[in-house]
Amino acid sequence: MKLKIKIVSALALFALLSGLTSVAFADLRAVACEPEWGALLQELAGDKVKVYTATTAQQDPHHIEPRPSLIAQMRRADLLVCTGAELEIGWLPVLLRQASDKVQPGQLGYFEAANFVTLGEIPERLDRAEGDVHPAGNPHIQTDPRNIARVAQALAQRLESLDRSHAAFYKGRYDDFSKRWQAAMVRWQAQAAPLKGIAIVAHHKSWFYLEDWLGLQEVGVLEPKPGVPPTTGHLVELLDSLKQTPAKMILRSPYEDSRADEWLAAHAHIRAVMLPFTVGGTPQANNLFELFDATINALVTNAK
Repeated sequence: MKLKIKIVSALALFALLSGLTSVAFADLRAVACEPEWGALLQELAGDKVKVYTATTAQQDPHHIEPRPSLIAQMRRADLLVCTGAELEIGWLPVLLRQASDKVQPGQLGYFEAANFVTLGEIPERLDRAEGDVHPAGNPHIQTDPRNIARVAQALAQRLESLDRSHAAFYKGRYDDFSKRWQAAMVRWQAQAAPLKGIAIVAHHKSWFYLEDWLGLQEVGVLEPKPGVPPTTGHLVELLDSLKQTPAKMILRSPYEDSRADEWLAAHAHIRAVMLPFTVGGTPQANNLFELFDATINALVTNAK
């Protein structure tokens, strides 16, 4: 009798563990190239997708080392969500050579956010002597919440296609996110109204979409060419130009060296402002909603 009970108990335990295993393997595994897309996946998929984010807000997304832990995640991935527009051209191809077949370009599991927005600053000519030029246009699309909205719709549809058994769940998550996002955009637009027309200097060509959304006027860039560190000569020229066309503030992202910004700010008597740039960029920007709350707050505060 005791042996029979032990056998039954063992079978029951095996059945339970098998059930748990099947549930675990039913979840999609996703790799997000940048924090904004990892955060968007969490909004749209909840606990149905296990998200691994390849970079942090403290890293330049142009230059990432394909570390072993990231390669391991790519081998197991069902979905890869990246910006595209060649933002990751320096490191993503290396990872794709060792990645799952599911996330190769052309497959359902390969998703480029830039394909679903209108890109700006498309270069008239392609010449690497001009610096870090992106042929398709400026890839820093996440600085405009309208772009986030467009990408969210497309990504939700991709999740539904990849995991049809949870399609209704993803649609419900998207509908809820979209409603909250649209309301937040109305609020951000109202809060940012005083910023329209304000002149700014950018450290890197990172803020094109933010400028377009809020009506900011970029009157200078610290980098003499995209991706080329600020030089003394260029900073002096920029300082002279600001005497003719004054700016209110200098904008940089968390991963950029602040020394040139601070030098110019001190000599031009304007403010150097670090914006989150992406989720996790500042302690106040822990998700997509907080990203824009923190961005608008920093801009309005420093524009006074």
